[in-house]
Amino acid sequence: MARTDWLLTPDERANPASRLDASHPAGQAWSSGNHVRPLVHGEAYFAELCERIEATRDGDLILFTDWRGDPDELLTGEPGSEVAAVLGAADERGVDVRGLVWRSHWDRLQFSAEENRHLGQALQEHGAEVLLDMRVRTGGSHHQKFVVIRHRDDPARDIAYVGGIDLCHSRRDSARHTGDPQPQAMAEAYGPTPAWHDVQVAISGPAVHDVETVFRERWEDPTPLARHPGRRLADRLRGLDVIPDPLPPQAGPPPPVPGGTHAVQLLRTYPNLRHGRDYPFARGGERSVARGYTKALERAERLVYIEDQYLWSHDVADHFVETLRATPGLHVIAVLPHRPDQESPLSRVPQLLGRQRAMSRLVEAAGDRVAFYGVENHDGRPVYVHAKVCVMDDQWASVGSDNFNRRSWTHDSELSAVVVDESGEGHSAYARRLRLTLAAEHLDRELPGGRFPGDTGPLMAGRSPADLDDGPLHEVMADCREPEAMFAAFAESARALQAWHDGGRVGPRPPGRLRPLDPPDLGLVTRAAALLPYRTVHDPDGRPKPLRRKGRY
Repeated sequence: MARTDWLLTPDERANPASRLDASHPAGQAWSSGNHVRPLVHGEAYFAELCERIEATRDGDLILFTDWRGDPDELLTGEPGSEVAAVLGAADERGVDVRGLVWRSHWDRLQFSAEENRHLGQALQEHGAEVLLDMRVRTGGSHHQKFVVIRHRDDPARDIAYVGGIDLCHSRRDSARHTGDPQPQAMAEAYGPTPAWHDVQVAISGPAVHDVETVFRERWEDPTPLARHPGRRLADRLRGLDVIPDPLPPQAGPPPPVPGGTHAVQLLRTYPNLRHGRDYPFARGGERSVARGYTKALERAERLVYIEDQYLWSHDVADHFVETLRATPGLHVIAVLPHRPDQESPLSRVPQLLGRQRAMSRLVEAAGDRVAFYGVENHDGRPVYVHAKVCVMDDQWASVGSDNFNRRSWTHDSELSAVVVDESGEGHSAYARRLRLTLAAEHLDRELPGGRFPGDTGPLMAGRSPADLDDGPLHEVMADCREPEAMFAAFAESARALQAWHDGGRVGPRPPGRLRPLDPPDLGLVTRAAALLPYRTVHDPDGRPKPLRRKGRY
């Protein structure tokens, strides 16, 4: 079986209204000849992004989307590296900078309307065109987080960044997990500067064109950016731009990367908007995120490794249950936040209910073949896991904005990049490298020189992928190369750390950051009270009714 058999075909994407696959060979819904690098944590991602943006020149193009954006977030920690300053300076030197930022719900509901508006205003003052986009389903959001940089005179340098990291506060953390000095308020347990675990990928090669197409389809949507007349009036009074200017013609795909062996497939979620307001590029919505995961799950036989902010939906869990019951050798590891990010019972309790429903179903189906872990830093403070990563059997690997819940699979806009590496004997070299890189941090396995494998992501411009030396990583993670061995290593590390805590933290702290997580213990009355807000607010369903009734995506 070819590795690309794990990927969706154009028919399986089930969205003929999109032009996303138009540049691919017939019958192919992915691009080949790419090189993809995971950038673990905001510190590595922001530093590289800043360097890449500052290297752009007159005639280049920068496109970005954001769920939340803070204009004053420092990309490198140094004055002058603020998001608005770096992007604004690029526009002033002739780079065409365009952005689509979710308008957001009210700040008093713990969202980001004011911050996102300030980002748009700040960049508009520099001459960039950044629009507030509320073309979403009721109660929904634009959750995609990506940046595309295209160079007019050197397309080989084109790059796209896709993942879970917004250009905002709290994201600039590292593997040391001391937190971003510019924090975002969270539950008290996370402290004044919450530690934050996240992943973005850097894509070079023809797939950059695909990420750009995702942006262009949204930008060119003729639907007004906001439906509510009050919002439109407020925008006019504030002088905000509400009409997208035409984009320059789209250049062809960048050339294949020399030595690039990564097939990249973009998976998306767009909801069914209803009332004749469907996206022109996704009539009835697109659910290729859900379809891509379910197709890959049907092939998984050894290990599904997950890092996710939310593992909520019993609908999503049921797909795992089917595979776990049908495949007795399959194991699942899920690395999750210790607790929700907000203290409010209206937020916290429904989220715990969703987690309890999903985790319990998986445990009932597979017992000790399923393991859940939270992450803490060396001070014992919980780390907020915001990453959205999944690696299956060291063959199929996804990094993106979508979480394992019904909202991400049906209701909000999402974008993930799936990579299947055609190099590696019996496995995808990229998938194994990603799994071991993340595991090394959680197990406290440092490389020579005292850094973690995910601490840095060297720029690949002018370099061959063959220059990447995996030797040190494989050396420190030799006992985890096989998936079943990593399952055992995680269990032992978490057991030792939990025993140290249970014993009063006497003696040296064991290496590792993992602690076991159990399904939340919620009483019958609590579960009943939380069910309605969980299903309607926290984990709504954005599918057309016929698909809902059939339980299909």
